[in-house]
Amino acid sequence: MTKSQRVRDPIHDLILFDGSGIDSCCWDVVQTRPFQRLRRIKQLGFSEMTFPGATHSRLAHSLGAFNTAKQLTSVVENLKAESGFDSLSAYASVAAALVHDIGHGPFSHAFETATEMAGIPVDHEDWTVRIIQETSVRDALEKFAPGFSERVANIIGSEEPSDIYCSIVSSQFDADRLDYMRRDRLMTGSQHAAIDFTWLLANLEIGRVKVGQDDKFVRDAETFVLGPKSVMAGEAYVLGLFQLYPTVYLHKTTRGFDRVFSALMAYVFKTIVDGKAPSIGLPNIHPLVTFAKDPTNVENYLRLDDSAVMGSLALLQNTSGSVISVLAKTILERTPFTCCDVTKKAAAWAHSKFPDDKDMNKRRELARSAEAKARELVTEKDLAKLQPEGPILLEDNAERNPYKRISSTGPALNRIWAKGEDGALHDLGQVSDVVKALVPFEAYRLYYNSDSGQQAVEAVLKEVLQ
Repeated sequence: MTKSQRVRDPIHDLILFDGSGIDSCCWDVVQTRPFQRLRRIKQLGFSEMTFPGATHSRLAHSLGAFNTAKQLTSVVENLKAESGFDSLSAYASVAAALVHDIGHGPFSHAFETATEMAGIPVDHEDWTVRIIQETSVRDALEKFAPGFSERVANIIGSEEPSDIYCSIVSSQFDADRLDYMRRDRLMTGSQHAAIDFTWLLANLEIGRVKVGQDDKFVRDAETFVLGPKSVMAGEAYVLGLFQLYPTVYLHKTTRGFDRVFSALMAYVFKTIVDGKAPSIGLPNIHPLVTFAKDPTNVENYLRLDDSAVMGSLALLQNTSGSVISVLAKTILERTPFTCCDVTKKAAAWAHSKFPDDKDMNKRRELARSAEAKARELVTEKDLAKLQPEGPILLEDNAERNPYKRISSTGPALNRIWAKGEDGALHDLGQVSDVVKALVPFEAYRLYYNSDSGQQAVEAVLKEVLQ
């Protein structure tokens, strides 16, 4: 038995690694270089530009997810004490919760957008699986049990949960969400999205649901169920997600810097791939250069983090005669592009033209036509159109469904189930009027950096909205 370890955390107070079993294994994982790299990747990317307190790292969130997973597995163990608790599957879920974000690149999803634009797409879940299987993380996991690293990787790599243990890591009610909702709310200072975590856990039950495939019944499976007394707490949980997305994750300023960053990195990668890295001031050993030249190499990927990118901006801003300089300065000096929310403007105009609710479809049609016309202005789709003299016009498709309503034949283990007073199980989206009333958040935005960009946007909207 190794020495027990404690980590202070603003959400969980003390996160305990008790020095034995899965805790000892996970503590060894925490000490690995790939996991420590998460200290240098912010959980919320450029949200710091909007919420100065949002500087927390993916390492802090990963530790929180680990602790939450332990709490969820304790619930499962207590409820299945007599029906057969699978300790190895539970331990794998705890470890998977710890490492679920280990494959994220700098500034996370914005980086994935940049690599896609540059033709070298990155998927953080694929990288997570590779890092688990090909680095010192594997060695740490294998000490716990032979084949344990593959078991953990399979949980993360699966498209949907296969049992209640996998649901702890990836579902609509999992350790990931239960940590980041509370953590991001605290660190941004938002007063939205409070959830009753203690009550939710205290009222969790296990139920059996029918799992189908290709419209056919396959098997019964166990899943988490909200007890009758926690249905309203479940509503608050879903409503919290609904509030966090438009107010925090999809905030127009944050998303504007995401778009600038994606365009910048895409242009940088293209320049490097074209053999012109010296022209933008980056040495051949810089992490951005080594990655662009060999984007499938694990070591090259692990050298990338937020600090590597932010440190490059001082060099990139000196690139003469290039849009790279404009975009780098925008981030370095925090001079955000101006945002035009095309969806809001089109919706307001359509509502004034068709105020009767029976004309809802006509409103949507007009709003979509405005968005389609606005898309023609965007320069980022063709990197050759990005010029330093401008205008630079970037687009943002902001969209999030707070609760995925799934058909009766959909993946049953990826729903939030609630027990009615009659003892029957129901999809929360069917029994809750609050959840049922929620609609996906959608926004199409244009960002521009000059008067000419503004004029171009206004001209298009004037042409369509008349």
